[in-house]
Amino acid sequence: MVAQSVLLIVAGYLIGSIPAAYLVSRWFKRMDLRQYGSGTVSGSMVYEHVAQWAVIPVGLFDVFKAVLPAWLGLRLDLGLPVATAAGLAAAAGHNWSVCLRFIGGRGLSCFLGVWLVVFPWGFPWMLAFLAVGWLLGDSAPWALASLVAMPLLAQVADGSPVVAPAAGAMLLLTCAKRLEANRRPLPPSGSERRRVLLRRLIFDRDIASHADWIRRQPDQESDSQITPSCG
Repeated sequence: MVAQSVLLIVAGYLIGSIPAAYLVSRWFKRMDLRQYGSGTVSGSMVYEHVAQWAVIPVGLFDVFKAVLPAWLGLRLDLGLPVATAAGLAAAAGHNWSVCLRFIGGRGLSCFLGVWLVVFPWGFPWMLAFLAVGWLLGDSAPWALASLVAMPLLAQVADGSPVVAPAAGAMLLLTCAKRLEANRRPLPPSGSERRRVLLRRLIFDRDIASHADWIRRQPDQESDSQITPSCG
């Protein structure tokens, strides 16, 4: 049982590491998505820089990356905590992909996949928060709000005790990834560095303008031609 659980969690991480957004950007535009916009390997950057229609298959695949290991955890009778851990491992793989030298996305689609399996009410709850953020022009703070409020929904909807720690783990993964920002350099120490860190944590960007941030273009010299190490 322990060996099966460990293997499933490792498999979840490896499945989550498959960088669908990166591969689609290479196949259709021969571009390195890490050099555009926010630099995240995500459906939102596919939408902005590759093709708007492509966000649908990319998003569905990223959701499925977490659904599969979480569902297998239940199917193999390993218990809800193990199933949740396997889905969260997929989110970690998405955020720090072994295929892209531990660069990746933000894991929100994978979080939706975890909720689909372990707490189905969490899926429309988080999706509604993200939709409100999208309508208002910036979903980053709303993603945090959905995770902070998730335990309250679990109480109302009689959810499993695993919901609160799962939401806490998702919040930690999100904050860690935003602050680490795919190893993007920080300004020198001082007030500007503190401002950038605060913007990263709350708004998931380094500058004040969301529109300018997501539409950034690379310099010709910095447009990387590195291919992923697993496919």
